[in-house]
Amino acid sequence: MKSSAEAGKRKKRLIALCRELPEAVAVPVGLANEHLALKVRGKTFGYYAWDHHGDARIALHCKAAPGEQGRLVQEDPKRFFVPPYLGKNGWVAVRLDLAKVDWGEVAYLLRTAYRLSAPKSLVAQLD
Repeated sequence: MKSSAEAGKRKKRLIALCRELPEAVAVPVGLANEHLALKVRGKTFGYYAWDHHGDARIALHCKAAPGEQGRLVQEDPKRFFVPPYLGKNGWVAVRLDLAKVDWGEVAYLLRTAYRLSAPKSLVAQLD
C-alpha cells in the first residue's frame, strides 16, 4: 500500500459496500478504532482489520460459505488467508492492501457473509 490516504480510501470503499446491504453497519472497534465490525441486527458477518496483531496487513475478514475458505486460500494465497481466531469457523480473509483489489470479488464475499448472518427478511431484499 502506498500511503495511509490510499488505505483510508479503501476503508471508505468497504464501508460503502457494507451500506448497500439492508440494515448493515460498520462499527469501530479496537483501542484506536482502527478496526471495524460489520454487523446486521447485532450479528457480526465481517471485520475490517488493520495490522491485526502486528500482521502488517489490511484485510476484510468475513464469514464464508462451506468449503470457500480452503478453495480461495489454495487458489490464491497471496490475496486470501485464514484469519486468526475466526478461521477455525470457516471465515476467510482477503487482503485490501495489495496494489490491485478486485472490488467485485470483495463485494461478493461481503454479500455472501451478510447472507449467512442476516435474517431471511433482510436477505430477501437483496434479491
